[in-house]
Amino acid sequence: MMELPTKVLIGSGVIGKLGEFLQDSAGGKKILVASGSTVTGKVRSSIDSVLEGKAEWREVSAADIANVERIQRASSGVGCIVGVGGGKSVDVGKLAAFREHLPFYSVPTSASHDGISSPFASLKGLDKPYSFMAKPPVGILADIDIIASAPRRLLASGCGDLVSKATAVKDWQLAHRVKGEYYGTYAANLAFMSAEVVLEGSKKIKKFGRESVRDLVEALISAGVAAGIAGSSRPCSGSEHLFSHYLDLLEPKKGLHGEKCGIGTIMMAKLHRMNWRKIRSALVDVGAPVAAEQIGVSDSEVVESLVKASSIRPDRYTILSTRKMSKASASRLAKSTGVI
Repeated sequence: MMELPTKVLIGSGVIGKLGEFLQDSAGGKKILVASGSTVTGKVRSSIDSVLEGKAEWREVSAADIANVERIQRASSGVGCIVGVGGGKSVDVGKLAAFREHLPFYSVPTSASHDGISSPFASLKGLDKPYSFMAKPPVGILADIDIIASAPRRLLASGCGDLVSKATAVKDWQLAHRVKGEYYGTYAANLAFMSAEVVLEGSKKIKKFGRESVRDLVEALISAGVAAGIAGSSRPCSGSEHLFSHYLDLLEPKKGLHGEKCGIGTIMMAKLHRMNWRKIRSALVDVGAPVAAEQIGVSDSEVVESLVKASSIRPDRYTILSTRKMSKASASRLAKSTGVI
């Protein structure tokens, strides 16, 4: 069953329309706003103003089950839950809303990954990084002025998450050929087109002007919609995400999600015999890291992550299922692509 966002509002200054955007779900009830600690006072004051005292704020300190349960406990009697901020606020709010059968709205303040529109919530703090199936947001409101003012590193991380769709789609095609897994051509094409926004437009995007940021936001939303159409994360998450998730286990506080995925994409592209140099060049253009040392990760951790990445999700068939990595072959791959 396909479930997709029912309305998306993107533009400069649209935060001022948040009240009417939520009206259908909120009615006269309170609105629970889940946000990270870095949401600026300016954004919060703007939201408080347009929601006219209806907002009840709860800070999300981490993307984990404890925070999801805390948001759930605070949701009694509210009309909807709104995730304001980066990935953890959106993911925590999304899963809490799903569990409480409440409408969820996504209001990103950065464009660092595709969770702003996908039906999945990525949480940490378990024995493995895990994506929970929830529902996509009912609505997404993306104020380009706010997102364009986010740190460049977050925007570059979004580019890393976007290029990862190129290898995710290749892994999905491989699983279809070898294992007979369902493959959706339209969802795959939509995800790959999102990757091409960066691969073909990296020199324009690197300025992170408002037009480029809008392109980036629209591509991230489209990638999340591709997952909704597919009914799985397949078009958006493959071997490069498994590599990223294993690095999360080793170094949970080093590197952003999109940064690790971008680095993983370079290596997985070479295994797939894709043009990995083009991917690497695009990431360099937008200022995203392309080497382990740039995110403070050691060579040995990269090698270990390549060797053990497939253990994160043994059921997910990828290029790493066919190319079993030894420490020697993993080291050769990482060195040949300049990752270590």
